[in-house]
Amino acid sequence: MKRGLLLIDRGSRQREASEELEVICEGIKAKGDYNFVDFCFLEVEPPYIEDGIEKCLKQDIDSLTIVPYFLYPGKKVKNAVTDVMKFQKDTKIKFLVTKPMMMHKTLVEIVKNRIDSALKENQITLENKDVDVMVIGHGSVDPNAQRSLNYVVDGLKNDYRNVNRVWLEIEQPDIFEGIKSCEKNNPNVLVNVFYFLHEGAHVKTDINNDLIPALEKSTIKKSYITKHIGTDQKMIDLILERAEEVENAN
Repeated sequence: MKRGLLLIDRGSRQREASEELEVICEGIKAKGDYNFVDFCFLEVEPPYIEDGIEKCLKQDIDSLTIVPYFLYPGKKVKNAVTDVMKFQKDTKIKFLVTKPMMMHKTLVEIVKNRIDSALKENQITLENKDVDVMVIGHGSVDPNAQRSLNYVVDGLKNDYRNVNRVWLEIEQPDIFEGIKSCEKNNPNVLVNVFYFLHEGAHVKTDINNDLIPALEKSTIKKSYITKHIGTDQKMIDLILERAEEVENAN
């Protein structure tokens, strides 16, 4: 059977997002058994879902595995799946839709990798049990989004001194409240995890607009920032695992 795989990303005007997705697609091609791999966007910028599906349907494939490339469940994921399945009736190619990138131990491992890298890059030699962590998520009113981030936070708690989670927008606690909470714990060092797939405007601008002023007003002396999580090689493994789950079930 000839398979294709299509990633559906939320969408970003930042060129870095497309570049990162191109790298991820190349990684999937190298590791997975697919004749065709590509990506598209739900919103903001082309290629949109209809563009991605149209391109896929021109390929010599028997089935198409569609991966919602989102860290949280919710309305946008449901919209992406609904938009995709509209095209199933017009083709003999079988569509298979995976779970999004959530509630999986690999995400915990990726965050640990990011924390370790931030500490090494800044020549911090403390043991993990002496390190405090604050995980910064995007924010959503969907309770499943909170559950998804809590899954990662809970997976970190046994390894680090304190682990907090905050939201960039929409929900509380926000970054300012999070830094206040971390400050009360008198951290030796605080590592701030950017729990985002891409280096878009949120990572490059929005978070720092809140995080840097909050840190400057605090008594925390050593604070470091991780890279976002989407470019970790383990993310490619997670995409392939999600794909295999639905492919093996069909």
